[in-house]
Amino acid sequence: MALIKKKHNNADFFIADIFDGTAFKNDMASMEHPFYSLSKKPHLKPFEYRNGTTEITVTPHGTLGMPTIFDKDLLLYCGSILMAELNEGRTPPRSFYISSHDFFIATNRNTGGDSYEQFYKALDRLAGCYIKTNVKTNGQRQVDGFGLLTYGFVESMKIKNRNTKVKITPCEWFYNSIMGREVLSINRDYFRLGKPLERRLYEIARKHCGSKQKKWHIGIEKLFEKSGSRDRLTKFKAALKKIIEEDDIPDYQYALDSNDKVTVTRTRVVEEHTTQDMVRNFKRRIKKQTLVNAENLHNASYTNWDMSEIIVQFVVFAESKKEHIDVDAAFIGFLKKKVKTNREEAAY
Repeated sequence: MALIKKKHNNADFFIADIFDGTAFKNDMASMEHPFYSLSKKPHLKPFEYRNGTTEITVTPHGTLGMPTIFDKDLLLYCGSILMAELNEGRTPPRSFYISSHDFFIATNRNTGGDSYEQFYKALDRLAGCYIKTNVKTNGQRQVDGFGLLTYGFVESMKIKNRNTKVKITPCEWFYNSIMGREVLSINRDYFRLGKPLERRLYEIARKHCGSKQKKWHIGIEKLFEKSGSRDRLTKFKAALKKIIEEDDIPDYQYALDSNDKVTVTRTRVVEEHTTQDMVRNFKRRIKKQTLVNAENLHNASYTNWDMSEIIVQFVVFAESKKEHIDVDAAFIGFLKKKVKTNREEAAY
């Protein structure tokens, strides 16, 4: 099976502002561990995953089943919107509105036919599942069980009985992953992968092989567990061989040897600057006294941002400027403005 053709070559409206030239973001927690069904048929039985100390239990929606890896596109879309806000130095709200039509365009879906019906079912599966896990996001564990989001339609915004705007509130567990910038950029051709297992294999490769490591190795049984596949191992192996033969996974290539060892090779440079890299490199660039002054300002402030988060925001801000700037002076000015803004909000 070849990649699904691009259905919208000329993106317009809102998407041009957020996604043109900007990679989609995928949360690392669900790239590392299987939270979504790889079946296109409803999976109605509870799913349990154990790997070392990691525990995940997903109780599906009663009639529609577990959220699928295609349903996850909605969280990728929402997470990318939240990251765009974060990169602008703003604290994104938990609740916000999206356009279903824009979502279809951004994720390479049809804008007619049964797209709306599938969209509504995806919302119900994401909202109607019940997840319990000890997987932390942004250093916090969600003790209580949760659905992945809640939603509500804007009834006044309809075209031919189709809701065009939806209010989305991602669960705290997912929102925390965005606030902690625990995300990785993904290739847009991900949305052109038609097989659920192809998508899951891309996620695994992106998370473990990443942008710096040329090759990554894993045994087929471990890969089988990590994928979250409900098939037998023999059927999984046959499906993997077919995917290897077709070689459609963007940026990465899988290989399987006679000893059932799987090798993932990065085939293209994947640009990704982690927040740790950004903070570390920035601290090397500025003067030691600037960092001392910044720490003193920060300690005396009301801001809820920690220093690393402020540095990331400043780096994004500085990179958007075309003219040369005095980095030390600009950073202190940026920090003073943020301290002042938060102080005013706290007083209010």
